[in-house]
Amino acid sequence: MSVYKSKLIPQREILLLSNKLRRSKKRIIFTNGVFDIIHMGHVRYLSKARDLGDILIIGLNTDKSVQRIKGPNRPINPQMDRAGVLSAISFIDYVVYFSEDTPEKLIKLVRPDVLVKGADYKIREIVGSDFVKSYGGDVKRIKLVPGRSTTKVINRMDR
Repeated sequence: MSVYKSKLIPQREILLLSNKLRRSKKRIIFTNGVFDIIHMGHVRYLSKARDLGDILIIGLNTDKSVQRIKGPNRPINPQMDRAGVLSAISFIDYVVYFSEDTPEKLIKLVRPDVLVKGADYKIREIVGSDFVKSYGGDVKRIKLVPGRSTTKVINRMDR
């Protein structure tokens, strides 16, 4: 089985996997995003997220949810390609698609020990933060790499 296939977990299986990991005393980290054109900002952010625990689970927006959120010209890369690139990063343990506009349902299935987003969000703005804190989980914000964003990459390409 390829790394891509072994790390991509269907949403219907994530609850069982998360429960198994918790029984094994693994500290589960969860973050989410589009991860359309992977750049150094993404890699540093995800690496810092992984440093917060044992298992890093990425919630990945499906193509349809990206189009609703970012418009008809996005994503640049289809979800299978985005999942494949994330799966190739050694410190990412699992990738799970979500088709809703927010990862709230997925966060409730995973019940992460640590929910992570970029420092451009305030804690109260992070979807799922109240839920994670309700059972004693942590919500962490990671400082972003200045000047690194997919939108900036796309804008440079349009010149």
